[in-house]
Amino acid sequence: MSTESISDRREHIRSISVTALSALLGVGAALASASLTGDVAPAEAATQTTPLLLVVGAILVQFVLFDFTSIYDDDEFGVKHYLFITFMTFSFWFVVWGILLTAEAAV
Repeated sequence: MSTESISDRREHIRSISVTALSALLGVGAALASASLTGDVAPAEAATQTTPLLLVVGAILVQFVLFDFTSIYDDDEFGVKHYLFITFMTFSFWFVVWGILLTAEAAV
């Protein structure tokens, strides 16, 4: 017999959805950054601001998307959620783009 309620299951699915979307958009921003800076040296690519604008755009898209889909109620979406989405997206972007720059991979 399951002791989970419907709200616990909904909360779990919502958490997985937010984490997966943040991770996927971070990786997508890294791949887009690598494709935009693919023709320059890695040291020069790391100093460009366009890849940083891509990751900021990916973060802002998530805020709008979560507001539009009302995955969170108005009183539930707070500073903690903004920081989590920003950290997850930025960290996935940073790690994946760093690996792509180090390997000098063409995307």
